[in-house]
Amino acid sequence: MPTTAQLESLYRVCYQLTYFMLQPIHLICVDGRTRNVYLLAGYNEELEFQLLPNGELSDEPD
Repeated sequence: MPTTAQLESLYRVCYQLTYFMLQPIHLICVDGRTRNVYLLAGYNEELEFQLLPNGELSDEPD
């Protein structure tokens, strides 16, 4: 289950992606090991986001 901070960040990122950037969202899931929320978006699935449990975006590449 995502944290409150992750849900707030997820809403903000999804809103930016769909309303301003007009990008589709393909996948949102929670990693059971790290508790990070992953988001895959973009027409060619080229946009990847990782939300840490504190709601911050991770800037480390996968």
